[in-house]
Amino acid sequence: MHCCSILASLPEGAALSARDLAEYFDLPAAYLAKSLQHLSAAGLVSSRRGRNGGYALARPAADITLLGIVEAVEGRESSFRCTEIRRRGPCGVGDANYARPCGIARAMWRADAAWRDELSQVSLADIARSGLEEMPPRQLERSLVWFEEKLN
Repeated sequence: MHCCSILASLPEGAALSARDLAEYFDLPAAYLAKSLQHLSAAGLVSSRRGRNGGYALARPAADITLLGIVEAVEGRESSFRCTEIRRRGPCGVGDANYARPCGIARAMWRADAAWRDELSQVSLADIARSGLEEMPPRQLERSLVWFEEKLN
């Protein structure tokens, strides 16, 4: 999400390499490259080769949600997987005795749905805007110098 927010803040036609994005956030380049590949496969970012190559958003930031980014990188499945452990062990009484999933599973599924709903309502443009507004002035100054160096 952070890398996408940086890409959302770039001038039209600009791109940053995976190496530069990794440097900006002090992340391992290999770790970030894998996420960027997922984002590219989902059509959220595009890559181009060459001297001015790198990654850029594939569509307007206002059309990309945080949920879209999460699903591109992590997949669409819920992060909670119920394995019905209450049915196991010496006190389990057989699958037919359990009419519905347990309260823990139901609560986790509701929480996952609420989380996904919230992420679907926040666009990358919203995040990029708030990120610039909330960035400490000294970091903003340093970032502008860094971007100028990388983009020229």
